[in-house]
Amino acid sequence: MRYLVYGLCASALIATTARAETITILMESVPDTQYVKTLVPDFEKATGITVNLEVVNYAEMHTKLVPQLVSRKGGYSAIVVDFYWVGEFIKAGWLQPLDERIGADHFDTAPYIPALMDLVGKVDGTTYMLPFYNYAMGLTYRTDLLTDPANQKAYEAANNAPLRAPETWDEYRKQVAFFTKDGFNGVVNQGLRPDPIAMEWSNYLFANGGSFHDANWKSTLNSPEAKAALDQYIESIDKYGPLGSASFSFDEAFNVMAQGKAYSYITYNFFRTSLDNPSQSSVVGKAEILPVPGVTPETSGSLNGAWGWGIPKSSPNPDAAWKFLSWVESFPIAKARALQGGAPTRSDVFDDAEVLAKYPYYRDLKRLLERSHNFPTFTYTPQFVEILGRELSLAVAKEKTSEAALATVASEFDALALKDGKQK
Repeated sequence: MRYLVYGLCASALIATTARAETITILMESVPDTQYVKTLVPDFEKATGITVNLEVVNYAEMHTKLVPQLVSRKGGYSAIVVDFYWVGEFIKAGWLQPLDERIGADHFDTAPYIPALMDLVGKVDGTTYMLPFYNYAMGLTYRTDLLTDPANQKAYEAANNAPLRAPETWDEYRKQVAFFTKDGFNGVVNQGLRPDPIAMEWSNYLFANGGSFHDANWKSTLNSPEAKAALDQYIESIDKYGPLGSASFSFDEAFNVMAQGKAYSYITYNFFRTSLDNPSQSSVVGKAEILPVPGVTPETSGSLNGAWGWGIPKSSPNPDAAWKFLSWVESFPIAKARALQGGAPTRSDVFDDAEVLAKYPYYRDLKRLLERSHNFPTFTYTPQFVEILGRELSLAVAKEKTSEAALATVASEFDALALKDGKQK
């Protein structure tokens, strides 16, 4: 199958080829970037536009971007934007609105999962980005342990309920306790501060029916639900997880799960593919992912996460950049990325028969995204992550009570929301 000319008319190809343009895009060093890279030669052949992908690690991206974004004419034709930065970039006026381009080319944004368009697509009714890839979080768990007859008999005797894929948060917590024995862990957490613990704990908050703020952006972190979430998180690390997990990042926690030393792991859904890679995992065919269970079977605790494609106002060649964006986000190219193991953002890719034949669990990933919750996205999201991670870590280390840590988070969130004009 070839994907060369999707969405690019012949006249546009000829005109672009004649100009022999080059577009430069700053991207993070993640698997989805590599999947894009494998397909770029098709775009270059079809258009004559040379694509220069500048790939760096996450820690470097913001520092490299800002000087280019504040310039009248920067060096990046297009960029990818983490949801952490959306509020800052929009308020600073650094991104071009895309609605006119979308309308002129009849680019259909309807297939995008609505939660992702809310996170890295539209802001206050204006489209600034096209969702690139998702990194929503889900519950990864060991299916072989659930289907083991001895485990089923023992669990039912202890809990007067069948052992199955957990449908509620309470059911999941009982399973974590049940599987923690004989040196085996019911769960492995990623408690490193600030980002890993802040993102992971958010799932505990939503799973308990809690929230970060109300409709008026007033913090709701002084709630019983938030306290229960933090107390449960501390218990997971202290009682049900491996030694040292309070300082684990994503990779360390993944390794515990991949080595078959834990029943469950709440993490980004793109790790699911790696669990079936024999070079990375000893639990191939024994692990699955589902939305983080909520208070009821109809609710979820999963935290959403995503990156979006955007065109800076300082872009030296925005027309060529849009040609690339509309190509890379077209259905055939988005599907090609998914077939390599990418993390889709479009419903039609999740529903595609060929994609589902290769990755049957994409059905659950779509459900995960449809039920996911967004983290507070405003100008000061990065600062709030630092605050949240700091206070959660202090509570885990017993240097603060859960109540005191959450009270500080709530107070500092309110100050930031008021400063940003979100809270009146």
